[in-house]
Amino acid sequence: MALAVRWGAVSITGDYRENNEDRCLADSAGRFFLVADGMGGQCAGEKASEMAIELISKKLEQQVDFSRGDSQEIMSAIDQAVSHANGEIMALSELDSDYHNMGTTIALVVRVGDRFYVAGIGDSRVYLLRGGQIQKLTKDHSLTDALLEAGTITEEEAARHRYRNVLYRYLGTKEGGTGAKAQAVDLQPGDRFLLCSDGATDGLKDVDLSGFLAGEDDPQEVASAIVKAAQEAGSRDNITCLTIFAD
Repeated sequence: MALAVRWGAVSITGDYRENNEDRCLADSAGRFFLVADGMGGQCAGEKASEMAIELISKKLEQQVDFSRGDSQEIMSAIDQAVSHANGEIMALSELDSDYHNMGTTIALVVRVGDRFYVAGIGDSRVYLLRGGQIQKLTKDHSLTDALLEAGTITEEEAARHRYRNVLYRYLGTKEGGTGAKAQAVDLQPGDRFLLCSDGATDGLKDVDLSGFLAGEDDPQEVASAIVKAAQEAGSRDNITCLTIFAD
């Protein structure tokens, strides 16, 4: 018998922004879940994140057999969906001066049978809590992360680095369409996933997230608790959390 999944989501503007450029979507049938964090002047960031959510979800519905499928075919379909959204965001950015240089991150989970396919572009993240251990499943495409990988700065330096929020890869650029690099995760009972924008991790460490994910059985309450804690910790961004629990 297939595992049941439950989910909850919260997205707020936060204390320091005038508008919410984050967007999230949990498919009503539990087939896919997405979080996007837009960037750009005025309403451009909102437009970019809206386009990413709408276009990627539509392509996934068209191209993925959510009951079963070959892993390579599914990963290819995810790449195509992300690349399509990236191209459309770039095109509108070039055509309409109101949306010039807009972009967005994307973090996504696609369910096929009892397997999750996880991908991310930018610095929105997907975490998995399993057996009491939390694991970040996505890679941050930020300058500080690149410097960390190169060994030129420490984790402590990265946390306060002036370029910590500067991305080198996101939707709305040529680099954004070069593949989502999805990974497959076989679901296990008790697995708890978190998709979040960087507003949630601004002030909260992985150990904090682990505690919240393990602390309650209601995914909506967990999402709300993480958002509230990030806000109280001084997050200066929009804050979005989407939680998924497997039973």
